Amino acid sequence: MFTVTKNEMKELERRANDAGLPYLQMMENAGRAAFDVLIARLPEIKNAAVFCGTGNNGGDGFVVARLLRQRGAAVLIILTGGKPKPPDAVTNLYLATMAGIPIVTGTHLDKSDISFITSCDAVIDAIYGTGFHGELDLEAEVCCGVITHSKGLKMALDLPSGLECDSGTIAQGTAKADITVTFHSAKPCHSISPDICGETIVADIGITNILK
Repeated sequence: MFTVTKNEMKELERRANDAGLPYLQMMENAGRAAFDVLIARLPEIKNAAVFCGTGNNGGDGFVVARLLRQRGAAVLIILTGGKPKPPDAVTNLYLATMAGIPIVTGTHLDKSDISFITSCDAVIDAIYGTGFHGELDLEAEVCCGVITHSKGLKMALDLPSGLECDSGTIAQGTAKADITVTFHSAKPCHSISPDICGETIVADIGITNILK
């Protein structure tokens, strides 16, 4: 399996942006690619929970949530770690809000939230992406635990939260996925820790064509 490291991926994204594929469009492409995989697996999906972190991985999750809502699914967004920081992720949170998607925080999940998350058709892990290293904080570890123990299809965006991209090191409490949709290319962790990633699917987000 051909792989790129997190730094190599960051450089590819920078080059693609400079070549005319904006970061915001790459985020849209990533979220739509993950959405397409999800719909292919669950064409009759009725509800989903999307855990979104504060970085661009969370931004990808907001795109998936919006597309699911547009399809007619009931969707709950769980902000994990606070509000997003990168401008493109902020934009996609705004668009998700405008779509009428309810939003809660990982620190204030009530019984009805937990019941919805653990019983819905799919749970999307968009808390941490390739930049994660070290240990999960308490909020993230609790949210990852809820993801892992949910009954529905568990999909990670790029890599499961708590897994280090290059080393494949698994932090305590790392979320376990059934499917991991990774963008442009596989990362080292997908072959190092396949039991955590589940089935890994590489999705095109436009970088290959723009850099030809």
